Amino acid sequence: MTEHEHYEAVVVGAGPGGAAAAATLAQHGVETLVLERGADAGSKNVSGGLIYAEESAPYTIDQLFPGFREGAAERPVDEYYIHNIAGEKVETFDLHDIHHHDTEWCDAVLRRKMDSWLAERVHEMTRETGGGLLTGVRANGLLREGGKIVGVTFDELDPITADVIIAADGVNSELARDAGLMDWEEPEDWFQGVKAVVDMPPEAINERFDVADDEGVAHLFSGDLFEGVRGGGFLYTNEDSLSIGTVFHLDSLSVERAEPHELLDSLLTHPLLAQWFQGEYHEREYAAKLVPDSKKVAHPSPHRGRLLLVGDAAGQMQAQGPIIKGMNHAVTAGGLAAEAFAEAKSRGNEEAAGTLYQQKLESEGVMDQLRPTRYRATRFLSESDAVNSIGSSLLDSAVGTAGIKLFDGLLEKSFNSPFVLGMIPDTKLSYVTVPTRIAEVLGDPVYDENDVEPPALDDRIGDLTYDVDDPHIEVLDNSFEASGTAVTACPVSAKDFGGGCYREETVETNGHEEKKVSLDTQPCVECGTCAVVADTHWEHPSGGKGVEFKQG
Repeated sequence: MTEHEHYEAVVVGAGPGGAAAAATLAQHGVETLVLERGADAGSKNVSGGLIYAEESAPYTIDQLFPGFREGAAERPVDEYYIHNIAGEKVETFDLHDIHHHDTEWCDAVLRRKMDSWLAERVHEMTRETGGGLLTGVRANGLLREGGKIVGVTFDELDPITADVIIAADGVNSELARDAGLMDWEEPEDWFQGVKAVVDMPPEAINERFDVADDEGVAHLFSGDLFEGVRGGGFLYTNEDSLSIGTVFHLDSLSVERAEPHELLDSLLTHPLLAQWFQGEYHEREYAAKLVPDSKKVAHPSPHRGRLLLVGDAAGQMQAQGPIIKGMNHAVTAGGLAAEAFAEAKSRGNEEAAGTLYQQKLESEGVMDQLRPTRYRATRFLSESDAVNSIGSSLLDSAVGTAGIKLFDGLLEKSFNSPFVLGMIPDTKLSYVTVPTRIAEVLGDPVYDENDVEPPALDDRIGDLTYDVDDPHIEVLDNSFEASGTAVTACPVSAKDFGGGCYREETVETNGHEEKKVSLDTQPCVECGTCAVVADTHWEHPSGGKGVEFKQG
């Protein structure tokens, strides 16, 4: 057996899940090495931007890292609204109850600032137990001996062995895929999030959103402004900027051949947003990522041998209607994974850490939040074509119109019910038809003119920072039938757009014209969309290479 450098624990990824795991391990005196692919923690990370501390959670980020809210967050978010939209008619529901349900606090965050702040403290804590944090290192696979996982392999380092490996390396985790615990097979298992960070001075935020210096607000958007694609939009107030984005079911985005940047622009240019932009618009950063749908892919047994998965790597992203929570679940999972290893070690049986971790996720109620039993029990009926066809016809009828008027107050209450939202079906009826009809029947027209002009896609790509490496994606089948969906689904590509990653080309073969797909990975934002919708071989760029997000 080859001798390798060894640590008691190796944590891959310095986001909130990895930071929580590392901090908890250090508190238990465990020698811990943390490895981060970005040149700086947060430079590879994107999030919509809200982190919760739930009252029922065994771990919260501020408990593990005192001073977090003051040093790493943007604004506290106390108000939460959803806007049902039909054309220029809007009906707004107050989501105060669901937002504050089991909530100790909620803050808007930007990942570059937050993750860098966490990384400084993680490095200090882990150094005290004989480890530390290294950036610019890509974990590319698992090291096995005798068929058992014993460590991690890297692009930049020799393999390292460990008694436990905690993979917090995100939605495109190569460690989870190497272990056979995650795959890219089904578009319906994923959401795609696209986001713009938009400049706005603090005093303008305070005035236009009617908040004080230490207050913030969240707005969600659903209805007919997204070309029938299942999903919606969001807006969160930061200290001196806004996080504005869209999140769509990837299968719907693919089927509709919708282009993510155009759907984002549909939100940015809607008249409702004129009251906040007031003709001023400067985009700091454009970004995108895949988001796991925990109802389908949160792994019920997120471990294999010495490997434990936390956060997006384990599919632990809760998105149920207006409930959008991910980072808090990553923090809880990271803490529980570390706690499980510390307990297993104290019993002299480190190999039991994975089973203990799984038990803790169940006993703390995490898995039932991520994969609600009532959703699994009802989805066969609620997501059937027949039920949705009948539901759509009923909503469009006079009976449906009368019902919406009659149950106006009840509708808002249902949007605030954890029980109802825990079984909301993933259908066009839920995400498009219902909010559109609510707006048509109950909404008031918006008369403001929104004359902002978002940047063109080539300008958005050009404003990002890249350190180009060798291509990290290979198209295995360049026929349009196999890989053409990437031309529209990739957030930095578009039909008839000469730049971007994926391009449609017409070539002549044996006297016949055929549509083919070509690839240029230079402007890639590393979201992983093409790995799901096209026939590709996808992996991350080497440490510190590829795109670098300044906001996240």
